[in-house]
Amino acid sequence: MALTIKIFRKIHEYSILVMFQHTIFSISFGLVAMLIAAHGLPDWKTFIWLLAALLSARTGANAINRVIDVFYDEKNPRTRLRQLPQKKLSAREVILFSGVCFAVFFIAAGQINRLTLLLSPLAFVFMIGYSYTKRFTAWCHLILGFTCCMAPVGAYIAVTGEMTAIPIFLGAANLFWVAGFDVIYGAQDVEFDHSYGLHSIPATFGVADGLIFSSIFHGFSFFSLVIVGFLVPEFGIIYSCGLLLIGGLLILEHVIVQPNKLQHASIASYNVNELVSVVFLIAGCSDIFL
Repeated sequence: MALTIKIFRKIHEYSILVMFQHTIFSISFGLVAMLIAAHGLPDWKTFIWLLAALLSARTGANAINRVIDVFYDEKNPRTRLRQLPQKKLSAREVILFSGVCFAVFFIAAGQINRLTLLLSPLAFVFMIGYSYTKRFTAWCHLILGFTCCMAPVGAYIAVTGEMTAIPIFLGAANLFWVAGFDVIYGAQDVEFDHSYGLHSIPATFGVADGLIFSSIFHGFSFFSLVIVGFLVPEFGIIYSCGLLLIGGLLILEHVIVQPNKLQHASIASYNVNELVSVVFLIAGCSDIFL
């Protein structure tokens, strides 16, 4: 019984470490891209291996990010209660956990097709490398967005084996959406970033201008989603209604976060965008299957 309790506690700590409840951020665009490419569900093998690749890549990247950033997480009042600073998990075991996740990712990529296998090292480099970018560039948010946008692009390639305008605009929508809400999230740490020589758009240009950048990024994202609506034959009224909801949610997160009112930054960057993901997933799936 004691061992069972210990195992469940460990699983709980890992789920918090990688923010498993936010998995919808990464897989919604990937799943919709897969359905678009297959004009419905692909064959079961592609579906299973693609889902494994999406989940393992996202989980491994989040876990290794915690190890890479542990020094700063220990110093930042906002993050010092995370699992590694609190010694609830060790860096060694988290590295091992990440290694297992990445091994699953490479195996899954190899099982899908030759092109996904060849592209998997590039995805791996970004999954590891983006954690270091805030040490030298304010544009780290865009690099994070680019890392995340590999999910829909890779999912489309996994099914079709080719690149077209559809995954490019889906990827752009994902990239600028993630970059936009990451800027909002980063606005909370401007003083800390200045103290420790870290870079972000809010730290470099100021919170007010940073939020303007965020709005512009989300404008690009919404525009890309509109283009996707024209490119995908299956998308119609349901997708259009979903876009209206997504536009309203994006506006909402910029209304509740102001330069002098950052107490809702976490709600805007996470909770509101969880809804954006769900709306996009439901709208995309509904128009494809109905």
